[in-house]
Amino acid sequence: MNQFALVGNPNTGKTSLFNTLTRSYETVGNWSGVTVEKRVGTLRGRGGRLIDLPGLYSLLPLTPDEGVAARFLMEETPSSILNIVDASQLERNLYLTIQLLECGRPMLIGLNMVDVARSRNIAVDAGALQRELGVPVVPIVARKGTGCAEVLHALGGLEASRSGGFRIDYGPAVEAGAARLAALLSSGGTASASDPRWTALQLLEGNEAVRASLPAAVRPAEVDSILEQTAEELESSGLESDIPSYLRRIRTERIAQICRSALDRSGQRLHTATERIDAIVTHRILGIPLFLALMFLIFKLTFDWLGSLLSDVLDGFISGSLSGAISTALTWLGASPFTHALVVDGIVGGVGGVLVFLPQICILFLLISFIEDSGYMARITLLMDRTMEAVGLSGKAFIPFIIGFGCNVPAIMAARTMEQRKDRLLTTMLVPLMSCSARLPVYALFAGVFFASNRALVVMGLYLLGMVLALALAKLFSRTLLKSEPSLFIVELPPYRMPQPLSLLRMTWEKVKGFLRKAGTIILAGSIIIWFLSNTGPGGVGVDMNESFLASIGGALAGLLKPIGFGTWQAGAALITGFMAKEVVVSTMNIIYQVPDMAGLEHQVAMAFTPLQAFSFIAFILLYIPCLATVGVIRKETASWRWTFFSMGYSLVLAYIVALIIYQGGRLVGLV
Repeated sequence: MNQFALVGNPNTGKTSLFNTLTRSYETVGNWSGVTVEKRVGTLRGRGGRLIDLPGLYSLLPLTPDEGVAARFLMEETPSSILNIVDASQLERNLYLTIQLLECGRPMLIGLNMVDVARSRNIAVDAGALQRELGVPVVPIVARKGTGCAEVLHALGGLEASRSGGFRIDYGPAVEAGAARLAALLSSGGTASASDPRWTALQLLEGNEAVRASLPAAVRPAEVDSILEQTAEELESSGLESDIPSYLRRIRTERIAQICRSALDRSGQRLHTATERIDAIVTHRILGIPLFLALMFLIFKLTFDWLGSLLSDVLDGFISGSLSGAISTALTWLGASPFTHALVVDGIVGGVGGVLVFLPQICILFLLISFIEDSGYMARITLLMDRTMEAVGLSGKAFIPFIIGFGCNVPAIMAARTMEQRKDRLLTTMLVPLMSCSARLPVYALFAGVFFASNRALVVMGLYLLGMVLALALAKLFSRTLLKSEPSLFIVELPPYRMPQPLSLLRMTWEKVKGFLRKAGTIILAGSIIIWFLSNTGPGGVGVDMNESFLASIGGALAGLLKPIGFGTWQAGAALITGFMAKEVVVSTMNIIYQVPDMAGLEHQVAMAFTPLQAFSFIAFILLYIPCLATVGVIRKETASWRWTFFSMGYSLVLAYIVALIIYQGGRLVGLV
């Protein structure tokens, strides 16, 4: 099956085009760093596989996600390359385009965001660009699907052609060096899917990923000898001796020549709407207060104004109509009392107790997706750069932190976009402190019971608590465990745009789908296990819950939890099962307290906790051991059990210390 590589700079619309061409759906964001590994889809209507590679500015991989793209082009054999470029940022995008053209593979250029360029009065002549580059150029607007049919049609005509019409003459010294390297590679058998000249140029440019892929027959000493000889010849010609700098200069000059032919900026607006908005939202004094005000508004909509009302409606349906219908059906089928209790009290009660918070999760994800797709999220990373740098982190770390509000697993994977290993590792260790959606049901339950008039403020406070502690620990860890030089932070600010409703709904659905998937798997399995443990014990089946296995397990922790305010076996059992997924904490309580609906659970929780104990409990839930899926991805990304166990251990200790301060400090000042 033919393979087509989709390659381009970050935030040029690659994933939007991928979704349209394959009729699949991958996460799309109006900010860089969304794609962190290659994604595969089948081209609609014509077959063939389309490979969406992570965004990169050049074929010199600086980060692990860029390495994915570079290795794919070197080690695999795409039939053709689909290079997507941003028409409004043509000069910058063409550097990667030139490197791709030198691969010698059949190539098509998708000239994306022509609508954005037009709005800025930037005129790009696609025909002139096509003549300059020697490959087909198709203008498109990927997010709207404009021109995508033409791209599919053009891909079909690429298979018999090659992009051999474009070539840069780098001068006698470099060309001679490239020829010597190409001869050496040909004699040793290169591992690259592209021609020897391209591989030689990449070696001259200092691409370590290409060098690492060379076959054993090519001796490093011979490569180094040719590189040194080329540098000497370049210097003796009266040019600079640094080959990579020389190559960049020659390519930049060729790009300027191409743009003089294909690009007209004479009518470009000097002050766009984006710049006028940025003057306010990225203001060094007003920027962060505006962001906090926006987040407070989001939490008010989610927990006070709309979300709680919809959750009450869903709770009435699950505990009333649905539960009653299932109970009637079981009776009609002649189910035993044991089966009836398992299904109604265990499965419906456990899973339904979590699903009632689905409206609040949907609203929160919808609003966050709106912020992401509008382009505002990139501005937040810029605002936070100074703060992140002060604690020893790259400004890019704020992107995984924000993604962590949805789920910690993709957030940790997003740390791949960071150049330094120290930054990636430090971010991976701290992302679990972000309040993911799995914690929302716990927050919503306890905030609704004990802090009804200030629910939004309390939940927002928990989000900020996780962020503040993450920054404090970043400062500590960067000075002790993970010392390194300061990192450079470069962020691209995309233009603001109004998110399209369909795209917004898809983004929200992809986030909600993960929650529903857990409800149908982990939470379902957890509810069944919890129900069995709560109804069985040393005395057999149907024992009093206080004599059950679950009570014994939770009771083992009760003594340790007493100093932080919730030293009961019920709380201990909920924390243990919460390691599977944080939503299971609510499922466990629903089963333990044997309540028919959310009102009943709220009543039982109000009797079991005081407001001070409740706040200590949810702060502990925020910080203690990451869920099982997060632990798994930490192990995968760090490739180290030592760092994995460190992440679990420090978060547990931190949770205990913070909860102890909250509870004992509250008691000292007279709070109950």
